[in-house]
Order: sequence, then C-alpha cells, then structure tokens
Amino acid sequence: MKKYVRDLRVTENIRLHENYVLIKLTDSIPLPEMQPGQFAEIRVDHSPTTFLRRPISINFVDQQKNEIWFLIQMVGDGTRCLAEVKKGDNVNVLFPLGKGFSILSDTSKKALLIGGGVGTAPMLFLGEQLRLKGFSPCFLLGARSAKDLLQLSEFEKYGKVYVTTEDGSRGERGYVTSHTILSEESFDMIYTCGPKPMMVAVAKYAKEHGIECEVSLENHMACGLGACLCCVEDIKDEGNVCVCKEGPVFNIKKLLWQI
Repeated sequence: MKKYVRDLRVTENIRLHENYVLIKLTDSIPLPEMQPGQFAEIRVDHSPTTFLRRPISINFVDQQKNEIWFLIQMVGDGTRCLAEVKKGDNVNVLFPLGKGFSILSDTSKKALLIGGGVGTAPMLFLGEQLRLKGFSPCFLLGARSAKDLLQLSEFEKYGKVYVTTEDGSRGERGYVTSHTILSEESFDMIYTCGPKPMMVAVAKYAKEHGIECEVSLENHMACGLGACLCCVEDIKDEGNVCVCKEGPVFNIKKLLWQI
C-alpha cells in the first residue's frame, strides 16, 4: 500500500481525559485508503526534546468529512506537545503504515474486539468496518476506572459494548479476560490491542478455546518503515521481523509468546 507524507489540518482537538486527547485531521484532497490496525508516524514540531516522529494508531476514518482521527495518550514530551495542537494548525503525517487486521468474509461468524487503555483506539475503526460489511461485532473494553473508558458512545454505534474496570466503578470488576461474556457466549474471531500482559492473556484464552485471534503489537517504533530495527519481534519460522512493516497486526499462531 502506498505511503504518503502530508500536512494535515486540525479540525478538532478534544480533551477526553486528563491524559488523552482526540485529534481530528483533514486535507484539501481525499485521504488515501486505510485499513483498521494501520498506524501513522506523526512529526512533533516545537518540542526541543523530541527528534523522532511518534507512532499513533489510526483511531477512525470519517470518509464523509474526509477526516482521520488519532487518540493520543500523553506520556512524554512528544505526545504532550502533539496534544497542544489547535484547530487550523498543520500536522505532518506519514501514513498509512503497517499491515492491519484481516476482515472476516463470512458474516455468520461472531467477532469480539478487545481493547485495553489506549489499545482501544484501533478497535473503533475495525468495528465500523466490520459493521459496514454486515457483521455485528461485540466490544470488550477494559480500563482502570470508569473515567478511563474512552469513546464509549462511538463504540455503541457499531455493536454491543461490554466493560471491565479494575476498581469496579463501571461494568464488571477485574480484567477483560475475567468478563462473563467470555463464558456466556462463543466467538469465532478475537481481535485485540492493549498492554502486552492483557494481549498475552487474551491470546492464551483464544488458543485454549480454539478461537482465531489477531493482536496488534505495540513495540517501540522509531521510523515506521522497517529501517531502524527498533521494533523487532521473533516470529515463528521467520525469525526477527520489524513489527512496523510486517505488522503491527499478527495472528497469534505466528507469535512465540509463552501461551
């Protein structure tokens, strides 16, 4: 898939949480085709301590408004600087990068999309694309507390939403892998993104129950093009591969995790 470097214009910067913002960008020409699970490398301007672009998952693509959304967690100088952009500002974006999730072909199959923390970001675009193709996806979203659950009203547009919080302030108390939906319903496909321990637990559940499963890895990525070798992952029968180029989405059958 062809990659582009464009200066995109900020249409909105929405503070969702003390540590998260949703940035919406547009262009004067149509945005390129993008797949759920792909990401972008965003240049950080006006930060004296940030020299590399920041890899950010594609949260959503609004084709009617010609917008691309990025959910940004403020964890360092780079992302905090990105979070300060204002409507009308230009943001330089290298995109779309990597390989995304595979889309089921049989609409009778049931898909469960599991996200934790900022890992919920690619699940929104994936859920919308599944819905457009005739599926009724289910979402299982995990967070520390109710205030950390993001974009719930957006997820509810595309499927049933189930929630866990570690403190029990919303949904079921605990982690996503302990939610009762996993014992009450059966699924043919699981997609997941979030902290690695969560994805490992989800992958273990999927393997034990014979469910196909794809995970979106969040290895550190510097260039996004497979040149810097910062994000390598040891893959079955292939050895070390660059997650930014061969992923970030992988079927769990290819991973050498202890599951």
